[in-house]
Amino acid sequence: MSDVDALSDRYVGEFAAADPCAAAMMGIAGHDGELTDYGPEGFSARHELAERTLAELNTTPVHTDAQRRAAAVLRDRLEIDLARFAAGYVDADLNTITSPPQLLRQAIEVLDQGERTVVADMRSRLAGIPQALSGLRASLERGRQQGRVSAVRQVVNCARQSKEFADYLGTLPSTYRAETERAGVALVEFASYLADDLAPNAPRRDAVGRERYALEARNHLGSKVDLLETYEWGWQELARLEAEMRTVGAEILPGEPLPAVLAALDADPAHRVRGAEQFRGRIQELADKAIADLDGTHFDIPEPLRRLDCRVPATNTGVYYLAPAEDLSRPGTVWYSMTSDEPATWSVPSVMFHEGAPGHHLQLGLNVLNTRTLNRFQRLSAELHPGHGEGWGLYAEKLMDELGYYELPAYRMGMFAGGQQLRAARVVVDIGLHLELPIPAGVGFHDGAVWTPELAVEFVAARSGAMGGIEFARFEVDRYLGLPGQAIAYKVGERAWLAARADARARQGSRFDLRTFHSTALDLGPMGLDLLTSELAGLLT
Repeated sequence: MSDVDALSDRYVGEFAAADPCAAAMMGIAGHDGELTDYGPEGFSARHELAERTLAELNTTPVHTDAQRRAAAVLRDRLEIDLARFAAGYVDADLNTITSPPQLLRQAIEVLDQGERTVVADMRSRLAGIPQALSGLRASLERGRQQGRVSAVRQVVNCARQSKEFADYLGTLPSTYRAETERAGVALVEFASYLADDLAPNAPRRDAVGRERYALEARNHLGSKVDLLETYEWGWQELARLEAEMRTVGAEILPGEPLPAVLAALDADPAHRVRGAEQFRGRIQELADKAIADLDGTHFDIPEPLRRLDCRVPATNTGVYYLAPAEDLSRPGTVWYSMTSDEPATWSVPSVMFHEGAPGHHLQLGLNVLNTRTLNRFQRLSAELHPGHGEGWGLYAEKLMDELGYYELPAYRMGMFAGGQQLRAARVVVDIGLHLELPIPAGVGFHDGAVWTPELAVEFVAARSGAMGGIEFARFEVDRYLGLPGQAIAYKVGERAWLAARADARARQGSRFDLRTFHSTALDLGPMGLDLLTSELAGLLT
């Protein structure tokens, strides 16, 4: 083990001890009964750990390309984290999907494994919720006193989600009744604090402005992008995709406008299932078939990754993937919320290719298993590199189209309307909202108007396909406003992956092999997009 690898591995252990909720999402074993200290001292400890690790990294020698790469991945992450700490964007942050209220719930959900649940760990985490909320309240109060409060939209959403978390705890087995009752009371009290005390002090303006957005985009992408160029490209990409959708729509219902085609797909009984168990069976079938088909053809899938656990949560928590735990005690898991009792399924294949194989399950699972060329930080840090991960997920959707896996035009429409179109819309909406940009002339949507949340909801609702209507669009826009820069990670990440593949094909000509490209790229492990581009260019010559 090199000095860089030893430092990286040590950092993972210390990071997990300092942030067990993040460790739970990253699949880091050893802290399953613990919760993160969200109090001021906890945030300070994590800041100090990042500073100390970066200082040591800067004096650690590297002797090989692998060591140089490992050092670059860790340095990039630490420098971004410290920049966000310094800017005050960490300890007082609330948002709709990845702030402490959501991370606390996810830390419980990952332990909720039915008969496989480790009771002692579950009890310990549940018992720790009141203290974790108390610490978080202290941090939020310090932020309020310093004038650092998240926008009122995010505060109110977190209050609602805290009440929903309390309701979810009430569904857990009676084995945990004492712990769930105390945690539920604490969550209801915390929700009241957010709604009654913090929200009146929260700013109503949602946009974070160019300076903060640029840093947050770098945080999610690992790349310094030209925001105005990316905004313009997003509009171009959206127009291209909508032209593709019209072509596919003509195959499904010739002569009908696109909205009528989408409505017909939604209403078609052939593309609906009834109830959670039928839905779970459908997504599990898709996952199993993709793994069986891809193994040995376009990918090499190790035995531990040939199992993907598909689950349907009781409440709407969106769709997300959790990689296997590093000790493989938890399999790779897709959580896929139902939007109705009889959900439409024509967009489900593309979502499962994104979340399962060849998407996140293959990418993140291979990271976890790759002890040959990756140190522990590289294997487990995918959650910290959304541009790399979500870009690959969207690339996986497109790859399966190239390989002919959307056997019905309806499923291909699902890829465009349920994934690609929405992700392109995210680029223009996310950048447009936070930089308060005008809508370009000639696009046919409130031309020249400056973006507002209301316009964004209208825009997204018309471009979310089977994902859901106006309520889904409101959730999406709240998400963009609370987590600037994350929504563009999908399309900008896919752009980087496609460019890297095109570059390799141009360099190698007849020697180019898709399976080799995939294995070489995934063997690098998660990293920022700028580093991914330069490393692949050096390897695939």
